[in-house]
This record gives sequence, structure tokens and C-alpha cells, in this order.
Amino acid sequence: MADRKWKLLIAFTHIQIQSPELNIKDNLKIKVKYIPVRYALSRRLISSQKLFVNGKFVDSISTKFFDIRNPASHDLVSRVPQPTIDELQNSTKAAAIAFKSWKKSSILTRQRIMLDLQHLIRQNMSIIAEAITNEQGKTLADAHGDVLRGLQVVEYACSIPTLLLGESLPVSRDMDTYTIRQPLGVVAGIIPFNFPAMIPLWIFPLAIACGNTCVIKPSERDPGAMMIMADLAKRAGVPDGVLNVVHGAVDTVNFLCDSPDIKAISFVGSDVAGKHIFERASRTGKRVQANLGAKNHGVIMSDANKNHTLNSLVGAAFGAAGQRCMALSTVVFVGEARSWIGDLVDRAKKLKVTSGFESDADLGPLISIQAKKRVEDIIQSSIDEGATLLLDGRGIMVSFFDES
Repeated sequence: MADRKWKLLIAFTHIQIQSPELNIKDNLKIKVKYIPVRYALSRRLISSQKLFVNGKFVDSISTKFFDIRNPASHDLVSRVPQPTIDELQNSTKAAAIAFKSWKKSSILTRQRIMLDLQHLIRQNMSIIAEAITNEQGKTLADAHGDVLRGLQVVEYACSIPTLLLGESLPVSRDMDTYTIRQPLGVVAGIIPFNFPAMIPLWIFPLAIACGNTCVIKPSERDPGAMMIMADLAKRAGVPDGVLNVVHGAVDTVNFLCDSPDIKAISFVGSDVAGKHIFERASRTGKRVQANLGAKNHGVIMSDANKNHTLNSLVGAAFGAAGQRCMALSTVVFVGEARSWIGDLVDRAKKLKVTSGFESDADLGPLISIQAKKRVEDIIQSSIDEGATLLLDGRGIMVSFFDES
């Protein structure tokens, strides 16, 4: 953005912003405009996220909310409800009722919806990416990549007629065997904060294309991308109740693990959360797919291409501020390659840290103050255990935000 003093405010379907000073861009049913955060606060435009249940965006009656803050400025962007038990039950019941008819829909009907959904997501990639940067902090380039990787899965779902082919085999002269693929029922997706577009798109498009219905719980830290995609899914023709979105934290996760309406859960996130979900949901007979926390290691040999290797290391270590399972946390330089460490440090020094919205941004902020403290604590513990600190990024000062 040309002016870093502008922040992103996103107001969803049923939030009307009335002001003669604002020329608000209208794309589908999503209202987006860069406006000063202080202006937004003074006009009481900070809103609460809605639930998406049975094809409608509805306000929660909950009294418990989580703040969503811009990670760079710490300005309040929105608030997320912890839904009541009745609201959570409404979402799973809506999905269970919708499944009765959706499982009977033709494969070509589902394919047509996937084709329309991928088209709408492609048209609105920038809007989704801006929501991600505003709530999660990653650079706009990273955020666009987040959406693109998810979009590729939607495109894959467009080939669902081929993916659902069964098999047949004549096992003897008077006996044939065959297999058919049938939808399972209501499936739930529990989404981490670090890929708020890609990971939901791993889950609900393929589940829906296979004839299942879905309840998605985005991270309470950055649900905006999922809410935009829910609106796009409705516009693509996903019937009421086939896709539902609920918010919340541990209470919502436990409800999804325990609900008899849910037949399977897909989760991506930390070890602690994943093990809890796997154990609790498995007790009720659910199928559980849990992709738990991970980090990668690199071993650099002296015959590697130096320039290509150093560029790859910088991207792997610092992309998305290291907040991804594919992040490189440890590098072992073998033999003469050890002499490259100084060059790696020099490249890291040149990375530009900003809010994420600037076109030349290399790094955005970590998701929260707590995440930043955890990183700083890890650095300090490494020093205490004898590590040599070659580049200290703690206490970094970003001029614009220091002034504000």
C-alpha cells in the first residue's frame, strides 16, 4: 500500500457502513475498504463475526468473545463469539438434515458447484488475501500464496467424477466383485491460524464434492478468510446446511469431538491439540485425520549451488515469519559449506519487516504478543545453553508502528 497509515477493515454481509466520506468497493456481498483504524473505532464500526448456519449469517447470542487484533498494530479488527451449546447444536443439526438430500445429489451437480466455486475464489483472491494479512500478519505475497494453494485443491475437486470411480473384478466365472464410494455424513474441519484459507480449502470442497456436509471451525484468531469463502460457496450454489461455520476455542473443539452428528474430523495444528482431538473424537467412533505440528531440518553439503541454497534457506526459514509446519528451524552445514553462514546472516539482515501490506515486505509480524514472547524465550534459552547468537532480531523497531 502506498500509505502505511491505512489499515484494512472488513465488514461482512449484513454489516452496513454508512458514511459519505467512504467510497466502499462492493464485490459480491463483501464490503472492503481501507480506512483509518481510529476512524473506524470512533464510528463504532468494529463488529463481531457472525456464524454461518443453514445458509445464513447469524449473530451469536453469546456473552463470551475473543478479540481479533491486527498483529502489526495491535488495533482491534473484530470480535469472535464462543457460541452457545444451542448454536453449536443448530450447526450440526443443519448439516445432518442437509446430508439426507445432499448425499443423493448427482455427481455432475457437485462438480458444477466446484467449478463455480473455484471461479469465484479466483476472482476474489485479493480480498481474501487482504483479510489474511490484516488478521494473521503474513505478507500480501504470502497471503496470495495461501489462497492459491487452497484454490488448487478446489480445482482438483472439479475432477470429482473421476475421483469417485469404483472398481469391479470378476473373481470367478460366476462371481463379480465391485466397490462403490459413498459419502460418510457430517464432517468437521478444525483450522489453525497460520493458513486460514488454504487449510479450509483442503477440507470442505472435497468433502462436499464427495456428498458429505461440513461444519468448519476457523481459528478464533483469523476467521475472516473462511467467512468470505463461506459467502462465495453460497453464491456458487452450495445448498443451505451443506456448509456451516462456527467459531470459538476449546469449548467448540470439544463439542465437535463429542457430537453424535459428526462422523469424521480433519485437523491441522499443534501436537497438544491434535493428540487431544484424536483421543477424544476416537472415543465416540469418529474417523480422525490429524496433521500435527512439525518443523524441518536442512543439511547443506559443500557441493550445493551456493546462491540457490542460500535463497532457499532464507525463504524456508523466514517465510510466513516461520509460522508454518514447513518452516526450517535447524540447518547443518557440512564441511566447506560452513563458510556460507556469514552470507546467510547478511541476507537475513536485509529482510524488510513491516505490517505485511507493503509491496516490498519480506516479513510481517508474528500472530500475537504471546507468540513473539515465545520466540524470544527460545532465543534466550539457546544462548543460556551455550549457543552463539549471530543475528539478534529481538526488540525490532518498525518506525511507523512505534510512532503510532
